Formats: sequence, C-alpha cells, structure tokens
Amino acid sequence: MTKRRKANGYARPVRTKRDYERAASVAKRLSNQADRDSAAELRLQSLLRQLDKFDDLEDEAGAEDPADYPYSGPRRRWSDSESGDN
Repeated sequence: MTKRRKANGYARPVRTKRDYERAASVAKRLSNQADRDSAAELRLQSLLRQLDKFDDLEDEAGAEDPADYPYSGPRRRWSDSESGDN
C-alpha cells in the first residue's frame, strides 16, 4: 500500500463535473475535521475557491451545453465510436 503525501495547501483546477463532485467531498471532509493544520486549512480554502470558479463558469456557459466549457483535453472523434471494420 502506498503512503499518501501530505497536502501542500493547493488544489488543482476543477474542470469537469466529476472533478467538482470529488473536490466537494474532499472539502466536506476537511471542513468536518476539528484539528486542521495550516496546510489543510489552505487546501480547504483553495478547494472552495476552485469550486466557486467552476460554479461561475457553469453559470456562464449554461448547464445544458458541455461544448461551452473550457475543456482543453482530447476530444473524441466520430470514428472512435464506430466498429473497427473499415
């Protein structure tokens, strides 16, 4: 089993709904801890800022159109979903 590294106080950007859900669960877990150290407090604040940014982007882009999200990752091609008998 691998050891977890200590939090450095920073959170990565929240870009997808999945990232948002995971970050929200981590923020909830951190907020329930009574004895947070300074790095955990910084991470919680950073997570909350990233969640707010994602909420703002979602409000601007519209929740129904995922093409409006600023996603810079790879896009699927139409040929990816077809069978490979070309």
